[in-house]
Amino acid sequence: MAVKKRTATEVTTKARTPSSRMVAKRLRQLLAISKALPEAQIESQPRGASIFRVKKKVFAYFLADHHGDGIVAVAMKTAPGQNAALIAADGARFYSPAHIGARDWVGVRLDVDDVDWQQVRELLTASYRATAPAKLAVLV
Repeated sequence: MAVKKRTATEVTTKARTPSSRMVAKRLRQLLAISKALPEAQIESQPRGASIFRVKKKVFAYFLADHHGDGIVAVAMKTAPGQNAALIAADGARFYSPAHIGARDWVGVRLDVDDVDWQQVRELLTASYRATAPAKLAVLV
């Protein structure tokens, strides 16, 4: 009997598909943080993703099993070079998100046991400030 071989990606992705309960809880926590950001809008997308905008400009993405990677995270803009420093300091918690990591965005894993929500709040607020018009950015 021939056994179908699976790639490492297929094996690990299937083993770590996030639960819908955990995904919903993490999104609720991000929504609570974003309520303090003037005129922040959240747009739900298919497959559990959400886009955080201020005045039509994106300042964060909530990603849940994006393209089957098994990761639940929030991707945010950072100051130039800050993303590389965060990833170097803690590669288990931070990563470079596909397509936008090279433009100073960082992904913060929310599927780990000990999410530092104060740090998430600070990074999300900084991303908002970097994106929002000056009259809104000074309010936070």
